[in-house]
Amino acid sequence: MNACAGRVLALLLVASLPLAGIPDAHALGTGSEESPHEIPEVTSDVRIDGVLDDTVWRDALILEFGYETNPGENIEPKVRTEVLLASSRTHLYVAFRAYDPDPSAICANITDRDNMFDDDRLSFTLDTFNDQRRGYMFFVNPFGIQGDALDSYGMGGGDPAWDTIWDSEGRITDEGYVVEVAVPFSSLRFQRSDGKQVWGIGFGRKYSRDFDYRMSHMPRDRDETCYLCQIAKFEGFAGATPGRNIELDPTLSGFATQEREEFPSGSFENADSQFEPGLTARWGITPNLVISGAANPDFSQVEADAFQLEANTQFALFYEEKRPFFLEGMEHFQMQLNPVYTRTVAEPSWGLKMTGKEGSNALGAFVVRDEITNLIVPGSQGSWSASLDQPVTDAAVRYRMDVASASTAGFVVTARDGDGYRNLVGGVDGNLRFTPSDRLQFQVLGSRTDYPDDFATDAGQPEDEFDGMAYDAEYNHDSATFDWWLAYREIGDGFRADMGFRPRTDFRQARTGWSHAWRTEAGHWYTNLNSGFGYVHNEELDGDMLESFFDCWLNYAGPLRSEVNVYGVIGRNMFDGVEYDENRVWVGTALWPGSSTRLSLDSSFGDAVDYANGRAATKLNLEPVVFLKLARRLDVAMAHEYERLDVDEGRLYTANISYVRAAYQFTRRTFLRAILQYEDYVFNTDLYSDGRDPRFRHFASQVLFSYKLNPQTVLYLGYSDSHEGDAEIDLTQRDRTFFAKIGYAWVL
Repeated sequence: MNACAGRVLALLLVASLPLAGIPDAHALGTGSEESPHEIPEVTSDVRIDGVLDDTVWRDALILEFGYETNPGENIEPKVRTEVLLASSRTHLYVAFRAYDPDPSAICANITDRDNMFDDDRLSFTLDTFNDQRRGYMFFVNPFGIQGDALDSYGMGGGDPAWDTIWDSEGRITDEGYVVEVAVPFSSLRFQRSDGKQVWGIGFGRKYSRDFDYRMSHMPRDRDETCYLCQIAKFEGFAGATPGRNIELDPTLSGFATQEREEFPSGSFENADSQFEPGLTARWGITPNLVISGAANPDFSQVEADAFQLEANTQFALFYEEKRPFFLEGMEHFQMQLNPVYTRTVAEPSWGLKMTGKEGSNALGAFVVRDEITNLIVPGSQGSWSASLDQPVTDAAVRYRMDVASASTAGFVVTARDGDGYRNLVGGVDGNLRFTPSDRLQFQVLGSRTDYPDDFATDAGQPEDEFDGMAYDAEYNHDSATFDWWLAYREIGDGFRADMGFRPRTDFRQARTGWSHAWRTEAGHWYTNLNSGFGYVHNEELDGDMLESFFDCWLNYAGPLRSEVNVYGVIGRNMFDGVEYDENRVWVGTALWPGSSTRLSLDSSFGDAVDYANGRAATKLNLEPVVFLKLARRLDVAMAHEYERLDVDEGRLYTANISYVRAAYQFTRRTFLRAILQYEDYVFNTDLYSDGRDPRFRHFASQVLFSYKLNPQTVLYLGYSDSHEGDAEIDLTQRDRTFFAKIGYAWVL
C-alpha cells in the first residue's frame, strides 16, 4: 500500500460516516434522563466506621442490585446487594450491604490502597458532567481498603494510577459485609450549577468464587461499548461545593547515596546527598478547572521500575508514569500516537499545570523545567536513547471538545526548547462514535525539529531544521459476539515527538481483523470463548517490506477463574535488508486454585532475529508468576523470566530475571515491603561481533516502611542498593541509598 492510497483510505473512512449519524447516548436502568433517581440532601454528620447507624442512612435512597452481568447476561444475581445514597453540600455518601450465604468464604485482605482488585469488592463510577466521556471510579473491599481509577474514555476501564482523597470503612458481618464511603466534593470536578444537577452513577459488585461473578444495579448491553452511556441517572447535589478547593501538599524528602569509587575493590564513599523541602499547590479556580504548581517539586517514586529484558531488543522500552504531579489530569493527554510521554522529564526543577473541563470544552496544559534533556532517536528498524547534558523547557497544550453526545475532537501542541535544540509537535484528532458498536479514531500530527550540531553529527541526524508528519486512523466495530477493525498508520522519516513515546518512524502500517465470542452462564466448562484472525503489513515509506503476517488467537475463561490465551503469527519480516521467517506462538495460562493463590505462566516460542549480528534465530521465553495472599495481611509475588536465543551455530545467549515482592500490612495505613530483583545474562561471545563480555549480573534490593493516611499524607523510610558482577567479578555491591519522605495534604 503506497502513501497516497493509505491517506485516501483514512479520509474515506471519515467521509463515509458523517457526523449526522452519531446518535444521542441512552441510559438503561430505572433512572433515566427524564426520570432520574432523587438523592436526598442531609445535614447531619456521618461517622465513617462501617456501621450504618447514623441518621443519614434512615433518610437515604436505597436501591437493590438486580442483575448479574458476567458471566451471565443480565440474569438474576447469585447474592443480594443493596446500595444507599445521600449527599450534603460537601460530600457524597454511599453505603453497601453485601449479603453472602457463606461469609467465611469472602475473599478479602488488609492491604495497601489500589492493591485490592483481586478481592471481593464493591464499586461505583461517577459521571459528574453527565456527558458519557469521563468517569471517576471508586472501589472498596470488605475491610474498607480503597482503590480508585479514572475512566478516560467512558468504556468502563480505568487507570489506577489516578488517586484522590476519600474516606471508607468496611466490616464482615454474619450476613456478609457492610461498606461505608464518603467522597468530598473537593476531590471531584463537576458541573457548575446553583440548582439541582443530574449525574450518571453506575454500581458494581465483584463476587469471586469458582467464577468471577459481576453484579450491577442496571443491566449491561454487550453490544454497547460505552459503559457511561448505560449507567443510571441521579438528581440532586443542589448547592454542592468543593469549598475553597485549595490543596497544599508540602513535602520534606532526602536521600544519601554511597558508591564504590573504584569498583569492585574500592571502599564506599559519599556520592550524593540531598535534603530539601518541596511544595505542590492545587487550586480549583472553578469547580472543574484546576491549577497546580510545584516549587522544588517532589517527583520521587518509591517503587522501582520492574526490570524488562533488554537483550536483543529493537526499540526503546516503555515504562509507566508513577509521579503524582504528572498523573494529575493526564487523561487529557492520552492519544493514539503518544505525543506526550512525561517519563522523558527526568530532573524537573519546577512545574506548572492547568487541567479541567468547562461545559463541552476540556483543557490540559503544563510547562516544566527539566535539568537534563532525554531523547529517543527513532528509525524504521530500531531506536536508541540519548541525553543532552543541558536544561530544557517542556510544554504541552491539549484541547478537546465534545461532539454530539459521545464523540470528541481536539488538538494538541507540544514544545521542547533548549540551547541549540528545539522540537515542536502539533496536530488534530477525533474519537467519533456512530452507533453503540461503531467508533472511528483518527489523529494527524506534524513536527519540526532542530538538534544541536554536535549531537546531530554523532547521532546521524539532519544538521539543519527538518519536518515530519504522522497519520493514524482506526475503525472498530465491537459487539457482544462479533468484532472487526480496519486501521492505517503512517509515521514520516522526519517525524519526531521528543516529548512523546515514538520509537519507530519511516514506516506505514495497515491492519485488519475480526473476532467472534461465545459466552455462557456459570456452571459450564467455559464462560467465555473468543477466537479470531487478522492481517498486518508494515513497510518503509520507500516501499521496502518491514513485516507482513497473519495472526490468529483463541481465548478461554472457565472454572477456578482459569484463563488460557493462545496467539500465533505466520509471516515474514525484514531487518537490515534481509528477509526472515516470522512464525511464532504465545501461550498464557492462569488460574486461582484457592482464594489466596494465583498461578500464571506465559510462554512463547518460534522464529526471531539476532539483531546484534543480523541472522535468523529461534527464541524461547517463559514467565511463571505466583501471587500469594496469606493470613489476610501478607502479600507475596514471585516471578521469573527465562529467555534463550539460538542461532545455527549454537546458543547465543541465556537471560534470567527473578523478582520477589513481599509486603506485610500492619494496619490499613502501615506496611513494610521488600523487593528483590536479579538479572543474569550469559552470552556466547564467540558468536558475537561486538566484543561484549560473556556475562552480566545485576541485583537490586529495596526495603520500604510506609505510613499512608491518604495518597498525599505519607511517611516513607527506605533503603535500596545494587550489586553488579560479570564473568570475572563476583556479584559485588556497587551502591547503597537511604531515603526518607514525609508529605502532608492540607485541604482548605
